[in-house]
This record gives sequence, C-alpha cells and structure tokens, in this order.
Amino acid sequence: MKDISVKALAKINLGLDVLRKREDGYHEVRMVMQTIHLFDRLEIRRNNSGRITIETNLSFLPTNENNLVYKAAKLLMDEFQIKDGIDVKLQKHIPVAAGMAGGSTDAAAVLYGVNRMFELGLSREDLMQRGVKIGADVPYCVMRGTALAEGIGEKLSSLPPMVKCPVLIAKPPINVSTKFVYENLKLNERTVHPDIDRLVADIEAKDLKKIAADMGNVLETVTIPNYPIISEIKENMMEHGALNAMMSGSGPTVFGLFDDEDTAASAYEAMRESGLSKQVYLTSIYNNAR
Repeated sequence: MKDISVKALAKINLGLDVLRKREDGYHEVRMVMQTIHLFDRLEIRRNNSGRITIETNLSFLPTNENNLVYKAAKLLMDEFQIKDGIDVKLQKHIPVAAGMAGGSTDAAAVLYGVNRMFELGLSREDLMQRGVKIGADVPYCVMRGTALAEGIGEKLSSLPPMVKCPVLIAKPPINVSTKFVYENLKLNERTVHPDIDRLVADIEAKDLKKIAADMGNVLETVTIPNYPIISEIKENMMEHGALNAMMSGSGPTVFGLFDDEDTAASAYEAMRESGLSKQVYLTSIYNNAR
C-alpha cells in the first residue's frame, strides 16, 4: 500500500466527573466519551527517504516531533524497524486545544494508517495499548463509539451505542489550559458531581431526553467562572432549542444535543450570527465501526 486516507473523529464528553486527586498528581475520573461526525483528514503516503514529514493547513501547529502525529508514526516505525518513511498531510477541522481530543484522534488515525500501510497485523487492542504511551485519550480515539472511561481515562468499557441525534459544536475565540483547570479544581463536600451511573442507564435505555437531562461536567465549576463566554454559548443553545448544552472536556468548546434536524439547523444559524464563537459546526453522533 502506497497511500491511505484516514478520518480522525472528534469526541465529546456526555459526562465528566473527577473523583479525587491521586498521590502521583493525576486525577481519578469517570467519563462517558462519545465520538461525533466532526473529523480531521490525514493523507498518508509512503516514501523511501526514511523520514516522517508532516504538512498541515494550520501554520501554528508543530510539524516536528512535538506533534502527536509524528510521535505515533515514530512509535510504530521504531518498534517494527520500518526503513521507509511517510509523508502526512493533515487537514485540521476539529478545534485545537478545545476539549475534543483533536491531537489524540490524529495520533490514533496515524496508528491505524501505519498499521494498515505496512501490514503490521496489530489488532485494535494492540493499537490501544501502544496509544496510551502517546496520550491518555489516544486509546479511546482508536476504540471510538460510546464508552465509559475510568482511572486517569485509560480504563475503557464499551457502552451500547448512543442515540443518534444532531450535535451543535461551538468554540469561542479563547484557549483553555487543561493543566490550569485541573490545578484549580476544588473537590469538597459542596461539589456537585454528575451521576455517571444514571447517565449510563439512560444511554442503555436509549432515552435522549433523559441523557440530555443527566449530562454533567464537574470541570465547568472552574472554566465557566474564568471564561463566562462559555455560559453565554450554553444559554444561546438552550434558547434555540437544545435539549441541553455542556462544555466538552476542560473546554472551552460547548456542544448541544437536539432532537430534530430543523431546530438544530436554526440554532446553528443563531450561533453563527451571535458572534460568540470562532468555530461553529453542526454534526451528529457517530457510533459505527471505522
């Protein structure tokens, strides 16, 4: 195989709870992860130079070993002593530094692509095991679909497919540091935690209204007071018919779930006209195999 084109799909968190800070500095989490139909595209071409090169449509992204795409390719090529190189053209659409696993899903796509291109014979589980060396979200991005993530995010359990519905995505013109959010998270007896078990039961029952009602993200307690525009975006989505709207990951991206296409399309136009967001996408839940 000389070249391969791979989609790298974004994720949202339908539920995100932080249980405690561990002694090693990491936080113990329980999250419901969901893939959506918003994606980057990677064109991977084999070369005989032995080098990994990356081109991207965003000038501010690194194209060297600091890019997770490079790290993912190098991981497999070193392990299997691949002498050929690869050229990667990365077309970014997923908002960057936005709580949607954009870098992690690109790395997962490269693991998948290099495995296919060089016929390495690695299973999905094999790729997931290697992915955790690159980042905590990479194994999930290899797995895709609807999943419960526990531990530091690396313990994954498949859940029944989420109800398909329109999803509105809006990223304000700000970037949020995940490190800042976790460092400023205060967990005490007054912390309101989302009920992840109830959310999982709603997903199993395929009840979209209950899923929307039981969504929750404990990190909003840090991000929204520091970046009130996130709250404004949520309110805008709710005013225009979202069943619920919530920040994904550590932010600042907000997503809204809708139960019909027309309402979602109207909300998309309203969000674009509001000027609150730099990037706005109307997409949907993804739960098919790769």
